[in-house]
Amino acid sequence: MTHYRNIGGNSGVLAFESTADSITVQFNNGSAYIYTYAIPGKSDVDRMKLLAENGSGLNSYISSVIKKRYQTKLR
Repeated sequence: MTHYRNIGGNSGVLAFESTADSITVQFNNGSAYIYTYAIPGKSDVDRMKLLAENGSGLNSYISSVIKKRYQTKLR
């Protein structure tokens, strides 16, 4: 996984890993989720990938837009 840069300094995201059609996000509390083109959808996952690469806004996007729409909870 790639360490999330957390430019704002207050994100709940610790790390992420992108594939062609998904993103896995690990949070500071130890939980990790897989988001895919199937759930929550291509446009949301592509936006999440961009936010992750930029190191800003990913946690806010997940909590306000994605909410509980994930493919798999890993832990």
